[in-house]
Amino acid sequence: MSEFEVVDKRFARYVLPNASLERIAEGCRWTEGPVWFGDGGYLLFSDIPNNRILRWIEGVGVSVYRQPSQNSNGHTRDQEGRLISCLHGARSVVRTEHDGRITVLADSYKGGRLNSPNDVVVKSDGSIWFTDPHYGIIMDYEGERAEEELPCHVYRLDPRTGVLGIVSDEFDCPNGLCFSPDESLLYVAETGRMHEDNGRREIRVFPVADAASGKLGKGRRFYTPDVGIADGFRADEDGNIWTSAGDGVHCVSPGGELLGKIRLPSIVSNVCFGGRHRSRLFICATQEVYAVYLDRRGAPPP
Repeated sequence: MSEFEVVDKRFARYVLPNASLERIAEGCRWTEGPVWFGDGGYLLFSDIPNNRILRWIEGVGVSVYRQPSQNSNGHTRDQEGRLISCLHGARSVVRTEHDGRITVLADSYKGGRLNSPNDVVVKSDGSIWFTDPHYGIIMDYEGERAEEELPCHVYRLDPRTGVLGIVSDEFDCPNGLCFSPDESLLYVAETGRMHEDNGRREIRVFPVADAASGKLGKGRRFYTPDVGIADGFRADEDGNIWTSAGDGVHCVSPGGELLGKIRLPSIVSNVCFGGRHRSRLFICATQEVYAVYLDRRGAPPP
């Protein structure tokens, strides 16, 4: 069976016929949070249950970047190239400084501890946006079991004041998130509360009504995978969303239409663009990490 399934003819333009899916890492328990460091030529990703961040370098392989990692999950980089990470174990969002020191950016809201920050993006104004579902505190596998002190929200951290604010409180458990290339839209995954059989599981999209304050307009359903759930995702330069799903990666047009799939043998958790031209898609899939070159570039960093 081909690794690529063309649902809409537009998807055929994104696929390179001589570029196959490559497995670049294996032997993990649950891979997540891939982030590309172009200046260093390496990929970082989390192996959450094994409490470590791993680093992959082309031609070298995989090594341990940080262990213990406080059960880190999602990662991104800020405008100074520093690593921003979501930690289940420490229930916080942190920044790794250039000298290796770790700065806690957010760990509470109005006196309550955050649940288990999951995924994070940085906007061009330097603001940090992240989701805070309960997945890391309802079991000991990806964190440590604890009581919820706050509802599961989407937050924005103001870069100038350090003030943390809620940008959306309409989710049961928000998960992956990303902006459209022009940052006029915010996409957020709703993956539902764990062990809830009939919860809403979809990607929702919100207009950014006020860029200065981060206020969002009314959200709507954008896309629901036909297999599994949408966990983490990223946008390409044309505004297509490349999202995780139960049978691989789904490429979805800005209008919410499924264009095609990259089929994988395991459940995908998250993706990121990287490589020399940001045209290589890195895919975290259960115990492994894959990579494939595409004929599209990821959206430019902020």
